[in-house]
Amino acid sequence: MTGVDLAAHIRDVPDFPKPGILFKDVTPLFTDAAALRSAADAVADHARRVGADHVMSAEARGFVLGGAVATAAGCGFVLARKSGKLPRETVAVEYELEYGTDTLEVHADALPAGANVLVHDDLLATGGTAGALCELVERAGGRVAGCSFLVELSYLSGRERLGGYGVESLVAYDSE
Repeated sequence: MTGVDLAAHIRDVPDFPKPGILFKDVTPLFTDAAALRSAADAVADHARRVGADHVMSAEARGFVLGGAVATAAGCGFVLARKSGKLPRETVAVEYELEYGTDTLEVHADALPAGANVLVHDDLLATGGTAGALCELVERAGGRVAGCSFLVELSYLSGRERLGGYGVESLVAYDSE
């Protein structure tokens, strides 16, 4: 899929953000220019295959690849931010995380009606954030063209939560 071993650039951090969690740290991948370009190009290829004209990503790590992917694929980029961070009228979705709830918002006019949007995030775990992004796309008048992730923790079954949407991941872990 890519010319670089992306998994070699992902670091395991035990007991973060709380005991018992094995955190997949993608920031080492972001510091390696070849790995970053390889990941962005692979997701941009997916964006072109699904006919996306926009990429939507959630803050904060999703922004790192999301903007690069949009540029490489020739798409617009839509920021999904935490509640209260955007200055104009917004569309919001509240969703559940593994350890609480959160809210994401986009500007109400971020997407033209019927826009094809690739939802992108750095990691797919239980599917809460990605599901919220898909709902935001639809509430804002767009159509989810597909979902892409740098990392997928397939043992947490997040893909099933995204049932009707095509999902592509660059690196998948079947167990902790």
